[in-house]
Amino acid sequence: MGKNDFLTPKAIANRIKAKGLQKLRWYCQMCQKQCRDENGFKCHCMSESHQRQMQIFGENSNRIVDGYSEEFEQSFLDLMKRSHRFSRIAATVVYNEYINDRHHVHMNSTEWATLTEFVKHLGKTGKCKVEETPKGWFITYIDRDSETLFKERLKNKRLRADMAEEEKQEREIKKQIERVAQSMPVGNGFDQGSEDDIHKKIKVESAVKIGFALGSSKLGSKEKGESSKLVFDEVEDDKSKVKNSTKNGSSGGAGSLALEELMREDEKKKERINRKDYWLCEGIIVKVMSKALADKGYYKQKGVVRKVIDKYVGEIEMLESKHVLRVDQAELETVIPQIGCLVKIVNGAYRGSNAKLLAVDTDKFCAKVQIEKGVYDGRVLKAVEYEDICKLA
Repeated sequence: MGKNDFLTPKAIANRIKAKGLQKLRWYCQMCQKQCRDENGFKCHCMSESHQRQMQIFGENSNRIVDGYSEEFEQSFLDLMKRSHRFSRIAATVVYNEYINDRHHVHMNSTEWATLTEFVKHLGKTGKCKVEETPKGWFITYIDRDSETLFKERLKNKRLRADMAEEEKQEREIKKQIERVAQSMPVGNGFDQGSEDDIHKKIKVESAVKIGFALGSSKLGSKEKGESSKLVFDEVEDDKSKVKNSTKNGSSGGAGSLALEELMREDEKKKERINRKDYWLCEGIIVKVMSKALADKGYYKQKGVVRKVIDKYVGEIEMLESKHVLRVDQAELETVIPQIGCLVKIVNGAYRGSNAKLLAVDTDKFCAKVQIEKGVYDGRVLKAVEYEDICKLA
């Protein structure tokens, strides 16, 4: 058996020692050889094979360094795409995962001398979102995959189309309300006999069509079996006022009832369309209620929703530790701010609107808010449940 045979004890011992990562300064990128100590590296540098490689490097050094830099950057981004595609993570963590491969492209063979310079390069080129914090550099991978971008464009297009359709319906409903208000009698020009014969029945078949019918019975009552929940007290108040006015014989009772019926149908339709089983949205502050995270100190801690994944999962940036977690909405809870602060309506008829918190009813677990901006600017909602509003970041 030869002195340096593959199965000799010394050869086996050398392979065991060479297994895993060694010191970076004793690695030769051109020869892709890792030495165990300074003496071994010195002997390698004096070898004929290394001298030939250095001759090749001297002939076109810039091209070789650029090639190593490009390979290092591509491998680093591939690792980010595979392991941390939707996460905000420390750059040192990703780098430690990258160098676990023994034959990776070492940074000392690239154009960047330090990890900080490389991270800044990723931020300048727009390949990652870079943040400098007291705990170090944090990076977030920016997904520029063609399929992802196509899906994002389709999603934005659908959202814009839905918003345009909803605004169109709102304008049509407003025009109908104005027409009904103008067609109803305002003064006391009708006698008592004609008031008894008037019967107005408004049939709202859609957001566009309205039918009127004249008969000789009492005013149309609300439909039976309606189970949709009314969260707007002003609708009920208007209805009671209309009943009182009709009992007193006022000629404007029929017109008020028509407006009330139209508004009530509009509220029910918006509630039916916008009431979803998911409520997470970006930019709101939520409370983590997962007991599984209690050991790590996140239980009942607040964070900001930075991103919503598949409608039900949110990336939460904790307010205190700045850590980013992925939590299902079932383990999250809305946060009610102080009176006067801004909230976001996350579910129900006015889903997506920003509002100002006016009052809180702790007995009924609801709040009174006033919508700000948009089509419903200034509208006051007197009874919105806690689960339907959340504090804005």
